[in-house]
Amino acid sequence: MGPARSLSANDLARVVHAYRDALAADRATLNRLNVYPVPDGDTGTNMALTLDAVERELAAAGADGREVDLEAVATSLSHGSLMGARGNSGVILSQVLRGMAAAFRDAAGRDGPGAEIGPAELVDALSRASASAYAAVSNPVEGTILTVAKAASEGAASAFEATPGASLLDVLEAARDAASKALAGTTAQLPALRTAGVVDAGGAGLLLLLDSFLQVVDGRAIPPLPGAAGPPVPAASLRTRTGADRRTAERRPEDGTTKDVATAGQEGTASEEVTDLRYEVMFLLEAPDESIPAFRSVWASYGGSIVIVGGNGLYKCHIHTDDIGGAIEAAIEIGRPREIQVTDLAEQVEEERWVREAAASGNQEEPQAEPVKSAVVAVASGEGVKRIFRSLGARQIVTGGPSANPSTEEILDAINAAPAEQVIVLPNNRNVVAAAEQAADQSTKKVRVVPAAGIPEGFAALLAYDPEADVDTNADNMAAAAKHVVAGEVARASRDAVTAAGSVKEGDWLGISRERIEVVAHDPATAADAAIALLDLLVSHSGDHEIVTVIEGEGAHAADTRRIIAWLAEQRPGTTSEVHHGGQPTYLYLFSIE
Repeated sequence: MGPARSLSANDLARVVHAYRDALAADRATLNRLNVYPVPDGDTGTNMALTLDAVERELAAAGADGREVDLEAVATSLSHGSLMGARGNSGVILSQVLRGMAAAFRDAAGRDGPGAEIGPAELVDALSRASASAYAAVSNPVEGTILTVAKAASEGAASAFEATPGASLLDVLEAARDAASKALAGTTAQLPALRTAGVVDAGGAGLLLLLDSFLQVVDGRAIPPLPGAAGPPVPAASLRTRTGADRRTAERRPEDGTTKDVATAGQEGTASEEVTDLRYEVMFLLEAPDESIPAFRSVWASYGGSIVIVGGNGLYKCHIHTDDIGGAIEAAIEIGRPREIQVTDLAEQVEEERWVREAAASGNQEEPQAEPVKSAVVAVASGEGVKRIFRSLGARQIVTGGPSANPSTEEILDAINAAPAEQVIVLPNNRNVVAAAEQAADQSTKKVRVVPAAGIPEGFAALLAYDPEADVDTNADNMAAAAKHVVAGEVARASRDAVTAAGSVKEGDWLGISRERIEVVAHDPATAADAAIALLDLLVSHSGDHEIVTVIEGEGAHAADTRRIIAWLAEQRPGTTSEVHHGGQPTYLYLFSIE
């Protein structure tokens, strides 16, 4: 059987499936290529998660083997990619997919439910994909995914115009060849890529989309990514400035907009400017379309790498900034931000640097996988929390926490994988201690469980950890350190209850110590109200110098965090405050007082 002459709606769904699988398979490779605009090693992850969201939309639309029309596939492609877009690369990829979806939707409107994608429709789709990606960038930089998208579009158009009766395969091959050449050229176009000796990660991820089309149209296997077998990225090229060395990126208010795309700066400012900004802030914003141009101009004063995409009252917003609160408050002025995510880019870059330095030295595992006398296994949830545990010396992380306790087998596997014959386990949750003890009993290694009751105690315990000490010495020292921590948590009540602190209604904010619920903040009180009331009980009034560590959870608002830190500065001037973004579920804030 020859290559397909056109693609049905179900064929298009198969392309999405193939692309999702290709991104998942090559995620680690794409992450290693990621050195621009921030060398945080997450391009592959962000692109893969974006496609996962599209896949869920397709499943909901019935594209699971049953017949589905082109309109449904286009809608799933557009809406799923918008809602699931993660990071710079994911948001720009969403614009590529939304541009293609618009072309597919027009074809469905013209030809009806049985509409198919032929060479002319594919040329239109690739053209709109490129235009949509460029429109999303206020200051386009060549040598990025934009360059690869444009080359694919131009290659497809040239083949279609130059060859009468050009087939779908002819157009795809021309698009893929042009994109491949453009991707190879990105190394010379950007200093960060040239120094590292790699191609652009986003562009490489986009090439997989064309390979996925060719797999469905012509049955071809998806080839290895360019540069996948090349030398590791030099670690020295990945360092970034933090603290006093950071400076604010050049601010340039922009004019003009489109209905579908409001603004952007992904891959849009010099890499050294972008990496100087500490935090990545992302959220969905419900706001009137007419308010977005002014919002875009305001945001230009808060940071760089700005991307705002969407339309019809719903936008995906992305920025790199040093002012988390200001960036979010600007959105509150015009609408309702939700699903807020804040990532500490400095922590991501540092962790990625460790990985790359290990690769450069010939060790393909992270440095913490090197053998030690006694190793630590920690149970944690939330990417930020996990990063902190790794930075403090944990060699293995088991995902788990409240309502998601890991099994004995999962903990045992981590113990066995730890690079030591002596292991300390930090359960970091009372409900995990029993499973940790069972895993310790079943292991052939010498294992001690330090029954840390929560994440703050786990952090404190690791500060007393010495990788060259034996397991008994470490366990005793770490347990003693954990006992010196006063810990607290802020969470939202999931049901009505009666507590020592008063009656609780579902939705109330709770301030919780290790002994009991201490504070009930009734609606419409904020999380900051509960947090301040809890800290008022936990932080000593004696004036002794204390360290208060605040760990923000999933959905924490920067404005609330600022209120908490301001209260500590005013009411407890003897304290030193530290803030980390943990991203943990369930607990909006975790407090550690030492």
